[in-house]
Amino acid sequence: MPNTPEHWAALSASAQRIDTISSDRLLKDNARNPGLRHSLAGCHFDFTRQRVDGQILNELQELAQRMKLSAKRDAMFSGDKINTSENRGVLHSALRDGAPKAPTQYRQAVAQTKQRLFNAVDDIRSGNWRGFTNKAIKDVVHIGIGGSHLGPELVVKALAHLPGSTSAPNIHFVANVDAKDINTALIGLNPETTLFIVVSKSFGTLETQINAATARSWFLERTCNPQAIGQHFIGVTTNLEAAAQFGLNEQNLFPLWDWVGGRFSLWSAVGLPIMLQIGTTAFDQLLAGAKQADEHFVNAPAEQNIPLLSALLATWNTTALNCDSLAVLSYDQRLALLPDFLQQLEMESNGKSVDLSGERIDYRTMQILWGGCGTNGQHAYHQLLHQGTSRFAADFIMVARDALERKEHHQWLLANGIAQGQAMTLGHQPTNPDEQHRHVTGQNPSTSIVLDELGPTQLGCLLAIYEHKVFCQGVLWNINSFDQWGVELGKNLALPIFDQLQGDDASNQDPATRHLINYFRVLNPS
Repeated sequence: MPNTPEHWAALSASAQRIDTISSDRLLKDNARNPGLRHSLAGCHFDFTRQRVDGQILNELQELAQRMKLSAKRDAMFSGDKINTSENRGVLHSALRDGAPKAPTQYRQAVAQTKQRLFNAVDDIRSGNWRGFTNKAIKDVVHIGIGGSHLGPELVVKALAHLPGSTSAPNIHFVANVDAKDINTALIGLNPETTLFIVVSKSFGTLETQINAATARSWFLERTCNPQAIGQHFIGVTTNLEAAAQFGLNEQNLFPLWDWVGGRFSLWSAVGLPIMLQIGTTAFDQLLAGAKQADEHFVNAPAEQNIPLLSALLATWNTTALNCDSLAVLSYDQRLALLPDFLQQLEMESNGKSVDLSGERIDYRTMQILWGGCGTNGQHAYHQLLHQGTSRFAADFIMVARDALERKEHHQWLLANGIAQGQAMTLGHQPTNPDEQHRHVTGQNPSTSIVLDELGPTQLGCLLAIYEHKVFCQGVLWNINSFDQWGVELGKNLALPIFDQLQGDDASNQDPATRHLINYFRVLNPS
C-alpha cells in the first residue's frame, strides 16, 4: 500500500488473525458494537456484521491518518483541483450548498441555475409551458447515458410514490444506442405534448448524440416545423455552442460545469427529471439530506464518521480480506435501480490500477459491484452467496416504514432482509454428518442500512454517503476517483469499426476483430 507498507503489513497480520474469530463471537462483543452503529438524517447504518474488532478499527483509522484523508477531504470541499489528470476541482457538494468554502462564483452560478430550473419545472408541471400548438406538456423524454441517466432514473422511480408526483408529466428514459430503447419510449407519444431533455456534458457523447438526432427527426417528421424545436427540447451541457447548433433555444439551455463529474451530477440540472417528478419542494429536501451528509462528513469525529467508516470497512474487505465482490441487496422494490447507479458511482470511480504518481499498483482496489432486489434474488444468486466459494461483502438496504398499508407484505420483506444478513454472517453447521449439503460457512461481512422511510431527505443522505465513501476509498488506495480514462479506449476503437462495418477496408484490424466485421457485413450487405 502506498507510503504505508508497515501499516498494511500489520493489517495483513490482522486479516489472518480475524479469520480465527467467528462472527458470532464478534457480535457478542458489547464494547465493539456501539461504535459500529450510527444514524443520520433518517438513515441508520449498522456495521456490526463486519469482520473487524477494536484493534482492526484502530489500525484502519491510523491508515486514514497516514494517508492524510482529512486534509484531502478539506481540499476537495474548498475546490482544489484534486482531479489531477484533468486539472479539475470536485465540487458536486456545492450543488446542495454543502461546500461553504467553495469559490463564490461557483456557488452563485449554482443558485442562479437552480432558480431557472425551478421556474421551468413550475411552468411544465402547472401547464404554463406550452408546445407549438399551445398544448401543455404531458410526456418528457430524458436522453442521456451513464452519469447523465442512472441517477435521475433511480431517484424518479424511487420517489414516484410521493404525493407531489401527481402533478408530474410521464417521464421516459432513453440511454442505450440500441434503437429499441428510443423506439419503445416514443410509442404512443404526441409531438405536440412531448418535451425532450438532452443531457450531455460535451454534447458529443455518441449514444446521446444518436438518440437526440433520432428524437429530433421523429419530431420534425410529424410537425414539419423546425422552429418548434425550441419549445420541445431542453439541453443540459457545458457545450452551449453545440447545443445551439442542434437547434436549442438559449433560454432552454442549462449548464453542467466541469467541476461536476457525471456520476455525481444528479443534484444539478441533470436532475431536471427528478424535479419534474417530485416537485421543487421535495427536490430541496433531497438536497438537504445530501447536505446533512456533507456536513457530517466534514465535522463528525473519525470514529463516528459514517462515510469514513464505510470506506475503511470496504477497503479492509477488498484489500485485506480479498472479497471479490460487493453485493448491493435492496429490500424495497422502489430501490431496484440502486445497484445499477452504484455500479457506475463506485466502479467507474475506483476501478483503477495506476496511482496518483502514475505508477502501476499491485494491490486490489475496487470490488466488482453488483446486486438486485429482495426477495427475488434469494431464489437465484443467493445460493452462490451462501454456499459458493468466492469471498464477498454485502450491503443490505431496507426501509422501516411502508406507505402501502400492506403490513404483512412489508413484515415478510423486512424479515427476509434481516435473515439473509444473519445467514451470511453466522452460517449453519448441520449436526448430522450426512447433511453436509446443508452446510453454510457464513463469516461474510455485511452492512445493514435502514431508512426510516423512503423520502427525499433519506435518499439524498444515503446517496451522498456513498459519494463520500468513494472519495475516501480513493484516498486510501492513492488513486484518482474522479477520472475515467478506461471508458475512452473502447469508444475510440468503435469509430473506425463503424465505418468498416459499412464497407471500409478492415485489413489493419486484428484477426478476431476483422472476422467479426466480415461476418456482420455478410449478414448485413450494403
